[in-house]
Amino acid sequence: MSDLAPRVVESLNSALRRLFDERADLYLLGEDVVDPYGGAFKVTKGLSTSHPDRVLSTPLSEAGIAGVAGGLALSGDQVVLEAMFGDFAALMFDQLLNLVSKSVTMYGERKPMRVLVRCPVGGNRGYGPTHSQSVQKHFIGIPNLSLYETTPFHEAYPLVSHALDHGPSMLFEDKVLYTRRLYRDGVVDEHFRFTLVGGAPGWAHVTPVDGRPADVALVCPGGVAHRAVTAANALRAQGISVHLLVPGRLYPLDVEPVLDLLADAGLVVVAEESTAGGTWGSDVAAVLHDRLWSSLSAPVLRLSSADSIIPTARHLEERVLLGERHIVDAVTTALGTCRRTEGAEEAVPTPVASGVPVTAPKLNNNDATYLVVDWLVEDGATVEPGTPLVELETSKAIEEIAAADAGVLHVVVPSGTEVEVGALLAEIGGTGPRAAAAQEVREVHDVPEVVVPSPRSYVLDRAQQGTAAVVSRAHREVPAAFTAIEVRVDALLERLRRLSDESDADVGLAEAVVKAVGTAHADFGHLFGSLVDDRTVALTDTADVAVTLDAGRGLYTPVVRDCSGRSIVDISDDLMDYRLKAWRAEFAAAELTGAAITVSLNTDDDVLLVQPIVMWPQLCMLSVGGLREQVVLDDGVPVATTVVVLGLAYDHRVVNGADAVRFLRFVADGLRKPDRLEKLVS
Repeated sequence: MSDLAPRVVESLNSALRRLFDERADLYLLGEDVVDPYGGAFKVTKGLSTSHPDRVLSTPLSEAGIAGVAGGLALSGDQVVLEAMFGDFAALMFDQLLNLVSKSVTMYGERKPMRVLVRCPVGGNRGYGPTHSQSVQKHFIGIPNLSLYETTPFHEAYPLVSHALDHGPSMLFEDKVLYTRRLYRDGVVDEHFRFTLVGGAPGWAHVTPVDGRPADVALVCPGGVAHRAVTAANALRAQGISVHLLVPGRLYPLDVEPVLDLLADAGLVVVAEESTAGGTWGSDVAAVLHDRLWSSLSAPVLRLSSADSIIPTARHLEERVLLGERHIVDAVTTALGTCRRTEGAEEAVPTPVASGVPVTAPKLNNNDATYLVVDWLVEDGATVEPGTPLVELETSKAIEEIAAADAGVLHVVVPSGTEVEVGALLAEIGGTGPRAAAAQEVREVHDVPEVVVPSPRSYVLDRAQQGTAAVVSRAHREVPAAFTAIEVRVDALLERLRRLSDESDADVGLAEAVVKAVGTAHADFGHLFGSLVDDRTVALTDTADVAVTLDAGRGLYTPVVRDCSGRSIVDISDDLMDYRLKAWRAEFAAAELTGAAITVSLNTDDDVLLVQPIVMWPQLCMLSVGGLREQVVLDDGVPVATTVVVLGLAYDHRVVNGADAVRFLRFVADGLRKPDRLEKLVS
């Protein structure tokens, strides 16, 4: 993995670290930017530890932060200012328009205002109307204010350095890019390459490897780049040659380096995620109209998202935001190209193989390409059916691909290669024409049975099949017992409400239970173990607690690490991140493995009691029911109280009933006893 290009968030973090080492007068301001939080998207992680006097968390006032940044710049300092979400940059608008940008030329001589406002922007993350907008267009045209955007083609350090040195500036960072890797060494995928053209920060020019001239020149900012590359590949399959142009700086707009490229294209398309009207794309179209009128064969085609707020629901968000399918349809319509029948699959040419082909399967609906992370079997090794062969990285997880046949493995695609769905990865048993003939005979005489569901049946999806396998093994192998207790949580809920207000984190019952379970690790270490054999239990050094999450896309059990040694606010941050990933079904494999115990959350109001299973090879699972109001006698006086039922399923080979009761009481006391409760939330 070390030879892989860095992810965009890593590139940004590295750039900021380098700039802080080089520039003694550089400050960073923003909400929750100091460690251990390190910013909402972890771009500033580690900076405050290295430079505690120059990385400062601020009050929740975007206008105030921008004002302080302007004052520092007027005093000769440099400032990187983080808007937690680009949507909040609207609250900075007055300071940027009337103080920061005007101060450059308002005092009789040019005054350097080295301020850079970092703005995470864009949708496709399920964050809803007020945390998903692309706000670039609202800042275009302000004198002295330069606008930049992160891209998968531009290294962060030269981009951020240029923005600071040509400030005041804004850097728009599409949130979807944070976890994506930079393109490196001029390679996009097997069909496209790129070069940087023009002076810094330059344009990325993406071209087909076959060198065909552009039928379409597709111009887009960095946040749309991956969608544009996917669209270019889809159009390539229809015989349409696409060149892609991605700028590092949006404004002031410098099209001079790419004018000749655009003039030679049959059709120029500008694609951006913002809604139409007063956009960067409109600015590009107007400039090209003036400069290339005699060369353009058609008006510049402008593509934007729908004129709507951005919904939270994924299926509605996908309808509103510009996607690769919108680009493909618009281009083919503009060119008058016949599109293939809606819903029909493209034929993918399959190379002639001398053995059984191992191809990249379709793993999800979001990715057209995957990264070959690592071969788990050496080239030339003999494999059996079911042997894990290779790891493929999607935008959601790392998936293992297993052998379907026995034979000798011949690797075709090396690790670190980006491949399309259906691409040939390897062959099994391929040693020449005789092997191919034998394979043909085997295919004729050994036809696998195909089960076709009837209209009144359906096939379990992959996630549910995995859940079924775990549950079946638990029932088959674990002699489980079960104990439950009821806990009064009035004081806990009140304390959590205050903590949420104090910390600006969403801390609730789930976070408190996970933390309470983690604190039990020191006294009940054997409940956090796992059976090695019938007589041996392996213990763990840390309380790594899995939590069940189901957002309608399958059941997941992501792991919160070291719950005994971390604060409840940190645990809350992890769980919030995991809830979003459960909704998007995009966990990495490492986030779902290694738990020592599991907490099953079943906190709907009507849920009284849940009997969980034991997730082999773990020994215990604790369940949390819903909150219930009931009346109890307190010194003979009836009072209303809120209770919850905690249940523990445990492997009776290792854990006895008395152990289970003591463990549950320990967890419950952490939720209800005042002294223990304060330690829990501190």
